[in-house]
Amino acid sequence: MAAKYKTKQGNILLDFLIQRRGSHVTAAEICEHFKAQGTPIGTATVYRHLETMVDDGIVNKYNIDSNSPACFEYVGESRRSEEVCFHYKCEKCGKLVHLHCEEFKELCEHLEKHHQFLLDPLRTVFYGICKDCRQIGG
Repeated sequence: MAAKYKTKQGNILLDFLIQRRGSHVTAAEICEHFKAQGTPIGTATVYRHLETMVDDGIVNKYNIDSNSPACFEYVGESRRSEEVCFHYKCEKCGKLVHLHCEEFKELCEHLEKHHQFLLDPLRTVFYGICKDCRQIGG
């Protein structure tokens, strides 16, 4: 798969994302990582490769809200269309967490069947307070 991105920087970025599979990262976090490592990858290159990987379906892009930068997650070739993945975002600490629950598939089916509405799980975020922040505050 790495050969697809044809450049050394593209392959390095792909390896970085693969190592963090299941995690969200922003383009700024990626750039900071490579800068700290002394790896010469420019910001424009990171964005260009990320968008190509999104178009290819191996990376999901999440635009959580207008106050947060887009997050990217490596999902590989096979996961994009078969998994329903919602997210929750803590309103105190800003943590973004995947929610992989079968109940959400039922919710999607209910909305489609009874309300003629197709929910986009890649853009659906539940807001609230995470367990860690509730323990700190309570």
